[in-house]
Amino acid sequence: MNTPGSTIKVIDYRQEKASDAFVPKPAVLSSSGWDSIYFEFHQQPKFDIAEHQHTMHVIAQGIPYSSLSISSGERWLDGKMVRERRNNGDIAIVPAGISHRCNWNTSVQFMILAFESELLQQVGQDLVNCDRIELIPHFMNEQDVLIQGILSALKAELESDKIGGYLLIDSLKTTLAIHLLRNYCTTQPKISTYADGLSKSTLQQVREYINAHLHQEIKLSDIAAIAQMSQYHFLRLFKQSMGVTPHQYILQCRIDRAKYLLQHSELSIADIALSLGFCDQSHLTRYFKRIVGVTPKQILQARRNNLLKSRNFFLES
Repeated sequence: MNTPGSTIKVIDYRQEKASDAFVPKPAVLSSSGWDSIYFEFHQQPKFDIAEHQHTMHVIAQGIPYSSLSISSGERWLDGKMVRERRNNGDIAIVPAGISHRCNWNTSVQFMILAFESELLQQVGQDLVNCDRIELIPHFMNEQDVLIQGILSALKAELESDKIGGYLLIDSLKTTLAIHLLRNYCTTQPKISTYADGLSKSTLQQVREYINAHLHQEIKLSDIAAIAQMSQYHFLRLFKQSMGVTPHQYILQCRIDRAKYLLQHSELSIADIALSLGFCDQSHLTRYFKRIVGVTPKQILQARRNNLLKSRNFFLES
């Protein structure tokens, strides 16, 4: 334990290679540029980590090298010591600012996820009283299947280079925050004032913003900010009000605008696609046919046929 007059060490995962001074070997994998969260995967020999504090909340998950191996050791959280058996997948939760120390009696693999305390506040701002959010310390003696899945997905993301990475990470962050608020925090529910979805004035502001920005990328964070609520809460209330998600609504608005322009402008299909935020003509055509049932070319052809019929009618009359 910390001796009187000594200064407790600090691990700040916002800094590069923050854990290197505390463990025998550097992390095998570590994240970079993930907003508000940081991930590491370790393979370490037997070791004892000195007492320290974290500037961010931390979740750790042990991973024995085989199903037959058993990792055990002791952990101190805020002055309390527990001997942990550490079965495969067990998790520990170490809130920011509390004293922490642990040791491992054998070679071990483990994952660490550090995240800003503001993440819980951002996701929970419309669900609970934010000044009552307190993450509860948790010793590594129980499994949590959802947290295991999130950590495994983050590790897989570091090991791959697939499309939509940041969207996936944002989704995992929100899922993790909601799960922690429900199961690992002391919170007091906030009485919602949105029993019937978004208010009419807020919904009108959101719809006006969407229609004014169909030509560019529309981020969920931007339209949630207009409604002055968290992205999670906005998603739920928007769907409650409109019957579709914001993404589905934005797509429908773009298709409706494309249909209008095909019928009332001289723009080409390619120009219409680019003016409404689609990658190219084929991108527009794919979604247009899925929603409208016909292709943009068929709309243009029908328009030309109608114009030709009208012209012939006037010539014959």
